Amino acid sequence: MSEAALATRSRFDAEQVRKDFPILHQQVHGKPLVYLDNAATTQKPEAVIQAIVDYYRNDNSNVHRGAHALAERATDQFEQARVKVAQLLNAAEPREIIWTRGTSESINLVAASWGRSQLKAGDRILVSAMEHHSNIVPWQMIAEQMGATVEPIPVDSAGTLDLAALEGMLDERVRMVACGHVSNALGSVNPVRQIIELAHSVGAVCLIDGAQAMSHLRVDVQALDCDFYVFSAHKMFGPTGVGVLYGKAALLEAMPPYQGGGEMIETVSFSGTTWNQLPYKFEAGTPDIAGVIALGAAVDYLQSIDRDGAEAHERDLLEYAEAKARAMPGITLVGTAAERTGVLSFLLDGTHPHDVGMLLDQQGVAVRTGNHCAQPIMDQYGIPGTVRASFCFYNTRADIDRLFEALVKAKQFLVEE
Repeated sequence: MSEAALATRSRFDAEQVRKDFPILHQQVHGKPLVYLDNAATTQKPEAVIQAIVDYYRNDNSNVHRGAHALAERATDQFEQARVKVAQLLNAAEPREIIWTRGTSESINLVAASWGRSQLKAGDRILVSAMEHHSNIVPWQMIAEQMGATVEPIPVDSAGTLDLAALEGMLDERVRMVACGHVSNALGSVNPVRQIIELAHSVGAVCLIDGAQAMSHLRVDVQALDCDFYVFSAHKMFGPTGVGVLYGKAALLEAMPPYQGGGEMIETVSFSGTTWNQLPYKFEAGTPDIAGVIALGAAVDYLQSIDRDGAEAHERDLLEYAEAKARAMPGITLVGTAAERTGVLSFLLDGTHPHDVGMLLDQQGVAVRTGNHCAQPIMDQYGIPGTVRASFCFYNTRADIDRLFEALVKAKQFLVEE
């Protein structure tokens, strides 16, 4: 880490930030909790929890429909959250922000709506080989319906996407390139700006799965020039059940609705129905109003912290953890791309990841084990899964020390010397 980065990290007070997250201050199995499962879901600051409580206590009402004070207050907070997310992403306008239930639904919406209106037999969809199942299966489903094909973009043994291979795969039949910004299984940060440029060079559109990026990186969708960007609130300090689809307005305007019902219509009659304008065309039914408002509070929280300091702190945590892993006999790292963030994925030689995870839990250390919904890349490595410790800016070096102390004990228990 550079001297400048070290100075930035030293100004970031993780211990002070931890005070904002009430769940971190508890014991599990009689041990202080060390929460290292942030790639699965991040914890929620008090401000986000309070936003949910305040909505149900003071403003509970449906949005866009009522002519009374509660409805007006709820609608205002709901739409202000859309403005906040648009500003966070530097979207051109708030109507490019569509509320969904999460990253999975956002991808399914694009696959179904864009796919049905744009794909034809013989078209090709390119998807990186390290993707989460949510960025594979929806494309397979629509490809089967439309006669298109889904093809993996190669990833090397370090977990780095092969840009040269992608360039060689591109032709006029490629209509969509779908790729994660950050791999949930390996922590690899993909060169999404270059991937988008390559996709556009043959007239394809590009969807970026930002689920794992939003808590770690600042995202500017206009600078990236991505066509679609998707993420989940719960992986960036907001509640579960709420997600975001950013799409360029021209693309969203051309896409048919994904679901029918209230809110997404302009007029309804038995002789025909017309659709509402963006973004409401894609928001059928009563949404998770409290969740959207709480996502707005999560954006406020994220904007209030020292992002440079947080990013430097997280880089330090990953470097510190990787150094300890390389110094500990019997650990094999899985995913060693030069550009990574937030994830240490590994195997403890002679053990099964699930057994390791259970023993770590008994010592108060929460990690994830398994294939992390990324089975194709695990199959490429020839392994059933990994132990995944995933970090956030509220983690500390002391958390990592506890992880490796617990790993030493797990190894002693599981591996015959």
